[in-house]
Amino acid sequence: MESAAGAGPAGAPGGPASKEDKEGSKCRSRRRWRKVKAKASRLIHNMDLRTMTQSLVTLAEDNMAFFSSQGPGETARRLSAVFAGVREQALGLEPALSSLLGVAHLFDLDAETPANGYRSLVHTARCCLAHLLHKSRYVASNRRSIFFRTSHNLAELEAYLAALTQLRALAYYAQRLLATSRPGGLFFEGDEDLTTDFLREYVTLHKGCFYGRCLGFQFTPAIRPFLQTISIGLVSFGEHYKRNETGLGVTASSLFTSGRFAIDPELRGAEFERIIQNLDIHFWKAFWNITEIEVLSSLANMASATVRVSRLLSLPPEAFEMPLTADPKLTVTISPPSAHTGPGPVLVRLISYDLRDGQDSEELSSLVKSEGPRSLELRPRPQQAPRSPSLVVHIHGGGFVAQTSKSHEPYLKTWAQELGIPILSIDYSLAPEAPFPRALEECFYAYCWAIKHCALLGSTGERICLAGDSAGGNLCFTVSLRAAAYGVRVPDGIMAAYPATMLQSTASPSRLLSLMDPLLPLSVLSKCVSAYAGGETEDHSDSDQKALGVMGLVRRDTALLLRDLRLGASSWLNSFLELSRNKSHPNSVPKAEPIRRSVSEAALAQPEDPRGTDPLKDLKLHDLSLRGSSETSGTPELSLSAETLGPSTPSDVNFLFRPEDTPEGVEVQDELSTEDRGQGIGASFPEGFHPRRSSQGPTRMPLHSSPIAKNPFMSPLLAPDSMLQNLPPVHIVACALDPILDDSVMFARRLRSLGKPVTLRVVEDLPHGFLSLASLCRETRQATALCVERIRQVLTPPGTAAEV
Repeated sequence: MESAAGAGPAGAPGGPASKEDKEGSKCRSRRRWRKVKAKASRLIHNMDLRTMTQSLVTLAEDNMAFFSSQGPGETARRLSAVFAGVREQALGLEPALSSLLGVAHLFDLDAETPANGYRSLVHTARCCLAHLLHKSRYVASNRRSIFFRTSHNLAELEAYLAALTQLRALAYYAQRLLATSRPGGLFFEGDEDLTTDFLREYVTLHKGCFYGRCLGFQFTPAIRPFLQTISIGLVSFGEHYKRNETGLGVTASSLFTSGRFAIDPELRGAEFERIIQNLDIHFWKAFWNITEIEVLSSLANMASATVRVSRLLSLPPEAFEMPLTADPKLTVTISPPSAHTGPGPVLVRLISYDLRDGQDSEELSSLVKSEGPRSLELRPRPQQAPRSPSLVVHIHGGGFVAQTSKSHEPYLKTWAQELGIPILSIDYSLAPEAPFPRALEECFYAYCWAIKHCALLGSTGERICLAGDSAGGNLCFTVSLRAAAYGVRVPDGIMAAYPATMLQSTASPSRLLSLMDPLLPLSVLSKCVSAYAGGETEDHSDSDQKALGVMGLVRRDTALLLRDLRLGASSWLNSFLELSRNKSHPNSVPKAEPIRRSVSEAALAQPEDPRGTDPLKDLKLHDLSLRGSSETSGTPELSLSAETLGPSTPSDVNFLFRPEDTPEGVEVQDELSTEDRGQGIGASFPEGFHPRRSSQGPTRMPLHSSPIAKNPFMSPLLAPDSMLQNLPPVHIVACALDPILDDSVMFARRLRSLGKPVTLRVVEDLPHGFLSLASLCRETRQATALCVERIRQVLTPPGTAAEV
């Protein structure tokens, strides 16, 4: 009966039941595949380093032997070569990682907080090994199938082999740091000549392999699509910036153009590397301020919590008196900020989930600065809530050069809802137009004003917490140090998320991760620090752009959004149509290039007019033996040496350089001298090992590192013990894969050694800046909730249990 029923119309092929069954089968298949992949990932994660390496080597040898037996074709040769390279690099990397892992515990804050740059580097290398192990298993299981995607798997294997090669170089650099730093110290403290050689060698490493197919491999999978979107937007933005099609005003439109970067990850990686090495701080300032566009900020606020109060206030530059903590009968004058540009108002944003007493007062309303329709978010309730006993003073991040409280408003609204207290976020002036100490002066002035006028903000001021992320975390520490120096009230506690505490020229194992971090590359860190220190003052914009300012340019470009959406869609369509036309003319492919290089050499050779096709898109394994060496005799063999991507080209970055080492604005020669190589860190590489070198040309940057970076109000890690003793309880939330992780670890260790109350919580697998990604995935929400929990601990009076 069941068979007969199944043969009826409802069960007939193409009928409704059949389609549902097919869809259900597909869903079940996808679920099974995800479960199998998750189980495999857990097994790999639980492997020790040696077992993982041995398993990878065994699979690599098996695949190498298989493809070596498939005939003389180039594809088979390249597959065999890539597995030989995986075997070589894995065997060379494992001893270096084991030696680092054996001593990494010596640099932890405590046994409950196993985190530092050495551990992070080992973890990142394990992630790369794990991906290669998973891919090698897949190849071994499917290499005989006619559905085996040769082109895709070959390109991915070559990309991860390049990444593994660079990670091996980083492991050797970390060993050098370990040998030259003082016991327990994470920051490089060798002599200046050794420091110069070390860093000159380091900055020549190729980085593009980490920004293509391997982009974000070290982070949680939910983050990777976001990073890919950002990278496509960045390279499109950078291309328009370079060509000066619309100047800085392409901040909205460029995200929708240049479709070729979306379909060619290797080309995107090469362009990403060029951008991070060569474009100036004004480019990064404009790109990071994309979130300030009214359209994008409105969309972000639509997805955030709804609050009763969100008002931008302008604090007048008027001096006022503050009582001294030691003797409240005595006062000290708090002068308005005046560095560089003279006295001026300070902008702050008041955010409150409830309308509280004082927040609708005439005195506060007189300070409101109009933002257009957004300033109407103040919606009075029939009954006001009483003043809160607590207040959070927030200082945003952005590398000291970009963003405002508007960029951080979405998660601040969530904080206001969950904590039930007012939040005052400070919009300090940004470098390079307002370098140090202008931002510190403004933040300190706003902090003191908030204490004195807390009743207007809807708080009694019984408990005050300073909170900030990245550069804002740095300012939280320095504002507290300044408050202690003035003798006024310091906050009851500090919550700093991934703060920068060391801005002096130096290196550390976590800084090595900047080679692969798409959000904090080394040269970008350098430009931000140089701008904040006052060394990046040149303005390359024209007079019209200067008159508009960055935010004016951003607003101007919003008007072009609809036009560029149309143009962008046309660009994407043309890109795909061009590919289709090329595929219809296979004879246009030169015989000397039957396969596109893993680094898109054909596209890079003619970036303005790429031609040719990729015959491997439809190539199956049974075709391997049909491609003889006679077809490919003119094709150079894939190499892992420095020659693969051109000559060594050191980059003049000043984040890690000493000021006297290289004159300002001078381009470093294309290759290091033999003497330099003999004395530098390269001498510690094993014989025969050659990491890839950058082919993007020298980087022109201001190469002076101001002595002011040693100022404890700029680098709080360098503050003397007598100053750090005055800090309140500190709660740090850091990222294990953050290039500035060691700043948090060493700062917490300094405070712990002084007997100061400090906590350090390190979240796994998330990038720097996760607070701005709070709604992206479960992991970022959990990390954000941890920050809220730390703030709640600060605001809970002693002797009472904090809510969790």
